Amino acid sequence: MPERHLVILNPAAARGAAGLRAGEISRALAAQGLRYELVLTERPMHATELAAEARGRFDVVVAAGGDGTGNEVLNGLLSGSPEAGRIPALGFLCVGRGNDFAYGAGVPAELEEGCAVLAAGARRPMDVGRLTSPQVPGGRYFGNGIGVGFDTIVTLEAGKMKRFHGFLGYVLGALKTMFLYYRAPRVAISFGGATREQKSIQISAMNGVRMGGAFYMTPEARNDDGQLDLCIAGEPRRLAMLGIILKYMRGTQASSPHISMGRAPRVEIRALEGELALHADGEVLGTGVRELSVECLPRRIQVISRAPA
Repeated sequence: MPERHLVILNPAAARGAAGLRAGEISRALAAQGLRYELVLTERPMHATELAAEARGRFDVVVAAGGDGTGNEVLNGLLSGSPEAGRIPALGFLCVGRGNDFAYGAGVPAELEEGCAVLAAGARRPMDVGRLTSPQVPGGRYFGNGIGVGFDTIVTLEAGKMKRFHGFLGYVLGALKTMFLYYRAPRVAISFGGATREQKSIQISAMNGVRMGGAFYMTPEARNDDGQLDLCIAGEPRRLAMLGIILKYMRGTQASSPHISMGRAPRVEIRALEGELALHADGEVLGTGVRELSVECLPRRIQVISRAPA
């Protein structure tokens, strides 16, 4: 019997453009002969509710949107007790602005190719990150990565852009952040059995390799190795930070004296002064965070991705 797919479309993704593609999505799915049900979200976190209800009823739950949609679906699939039913595989259709989660999972950006990948049905296990913090009630699962500091403020500023979207909006948001909100709080970072205290403008704990559509925060990361990869920026001057941003785009930032890289299954971060801005998979969780822990849950979910060559 053909697998049952629940396709959760976020019509607000890509500033409303995703909703206009519902008919196109249906035609592309039907052209592949897929057995599917298409539902549209109606409010924030609705995709989480729909994905949680799909456990035990569908074989695959597809996040049709961007990184935020993928994160909501992931959290729905992993919520609840074992009695909630078997966890479906996670699929993606990239119709949002940011598709870094899907990119790391090996899903093509084009709609027709994405539907072909769903039809092929190749599965592979993927690690999942788990974030906990007293300032984030209930915590959060993440598939691609979390960011503390600079890139969270960039995400907020990019979201305010009315005329510039996607990669360009993110770059302009980064420039605005660099000149208007540039501050490196003092933090304590614990991983690998050691704790360091330093001023840090940016900390990324990644399961995937890319953020913001073009910034390779941890180019050597693997999302099936049971580890989180770290990219920690110190307190560079503004001009040096501009150079680091360019290095992020090439994945060569490890060559900067202001950057340190690391790898660990668990990381703890604590603000020693002030508060921290935090996002998970591009979804801002707060700007008043004082402490958080992230851990890697090895091979926690099955994803539908390109078959190995």
